[in-house]
Amino acid sequence: MIHVVLYEPEIPANTGNIIRLCANTGAQLHVVKPLGFELDDKKLKRAGLDYHEWARMQIWENFDECLANLAEQGIGLDAIYPLTTKGTETPHTSDLNRPVALLMGPETRGLPEAIRMLFPQQHWIRLPMAANSRSLNLSNATAVIVYEAWRQQGFKELS
Repeated sequence: MIHVVLYEPEIPANTGNIIRLCANTGAQLHVVKPLGFELDDKKLKRAGLDYHEWARMQIWENFDECLANLAEQGIGLDAIYPLTTKGTETPHTSDLNRPVALLMGPETRGLPEAIRMLFPQQHWIRLPMAANSRSLNLSNATAVIVYEAWRQQGFKELS
């Protein structure tokens, strides 16, 4: 099982694209409030098209609720992989061949240090990029990591 956790997403089109990604891969999507948009935003719906009905998505009022739900599903802190430019591991060097949660931060500021520090540093994932690059689009970065986790899991049915 692959869980994708969007911590306080800010851009509706990114969240819509990630809804579509999760619908097409079978990953479970968790969205943690506050959001930088309304859930009925046109851009969110346009990017997600009609995939909302196939995506398994839960909205959480806060991060603690989300973590408690993940723990109930057997995803402890040692199975959560934050995406951060501070990471030394890449999706390809991380062992994602087990039930995991991939944690993405807000587009404009990334994960707060207090959140990032909850997880083992050896699980902090960064995406390799050319020198002097700032970052990838959130939905693109999420797709890279989800597909690497799914590849490691043998592209097994996730739903």
